[in-house]
Amino acid sequence: MKFIKNRLFAQVVLAVAATFSVASGWAADARPAYPDKPVKIVVPFAPGAGTDAMGRLMAQKLGEVMGANFVVENRTGASGAIGTQAVATAPADGYTLLLVASPFTTVAAAMPSAHYDPLTQFAPVGMIASGPLVWATNTQMPARDMKELVRMARQQPGVLNYGSAGAGGVNHLVLELLKARTGTFITHIPYRGVAPATMDMLAGHVQLVTGTIPALLPFIKDGRVRPLAVTSAKRSSALPDVPSMAEAGFPGIDVVNYFALMAPAGTPVAIVNQLNAAINQVVAMPEVVARFKADAVDAAPGSPALLGHFIEADYRAWRNVVKTQNLKLE
Repeated sequence: MKFIKNRLFAQVVLAVAATFSVASGWAADARPAYPDKPVKIVVPFAPGAGTDAMGRLMAQKLGEVMGANFVVENRTGASGAIGTQAVATAPADGYTLLLVASPFTTVAAAMPSAHYDPLTQFAPVGMIASGPLVWATNTQMPARDMKELVRMARQQPGVLNYGSAGAGGVNHLVLELLKARTGTFITHIPYRGVAPATMDMLAGHVQLVTGTIPALLPFIKDGRVRPLAVTSAKRSSALPDVPSMAEAGFPGIDVVNYFALMAPAGTPVAIVNQLNAAINQVVAMPEVVARFKADAVDAAPGSPALLGHFIEADYRAWRNVVKTQNLKLE
């Protein structure tokens, strides 16, 4: 009798366990697919900027591909650090993403006050696009190529003035990279954006700037600005007659402005991979490729791991420049 009771008890336990197992399976199957609510893309710069335009393009197209609502939130300040910090501490559930550009790595490398780590606090999702900057002078400058510019800088240390979009940004650090590689001293003058720096170059207050090709192309076309080289190792199709840094005599200098999506560290791999697949689908769309061409950038599809390798290499390279140049930025 005791055996029968024990056997009956065991059967009851197994039946209850099976019921819970089935219920558990139902619960898993009933779990809503990602995304089942709006996904926020934080853009750490002001509306109207190039990064903002890219964020809005990606929000629109990712929404179409994934059948969900992607919304842009601008959180500005501290050269992008405010919005970046906010995403670093957001829930790692795939519903808060960060649209990053070159300041993501340059500001973190140059300014301890940025208070975020691009390598440990974020999960790479996918690269979107990249393109070079262009070295440019006003037409009063005698230098007609990068070698002549460097020669002038060596002969007259500190006499040449360079306007950047702000301390710690890629426009600033690309100058420091050139100075480190060539042993020259060119005076850095930070502005609040490339536009005022360009206006001062046209007025003759500074002799040199770098900027995105779309920002400087109107002045290049009307003859008020002379392009010397693009900052990358290869030419840009947007400026086919302008040499690359390697062609200009400075191999090893390869600087691009990039756009990518990052998520808080710990975001589930399945969600990251789903977003990455959608990004790769978006950047292959003919209308997106045409938009990129107009913005002088190239689509840069790839895996999260590939983006992770790029971010790490970019960050460490800029850290080396900051150390070599003994930059103290706050």
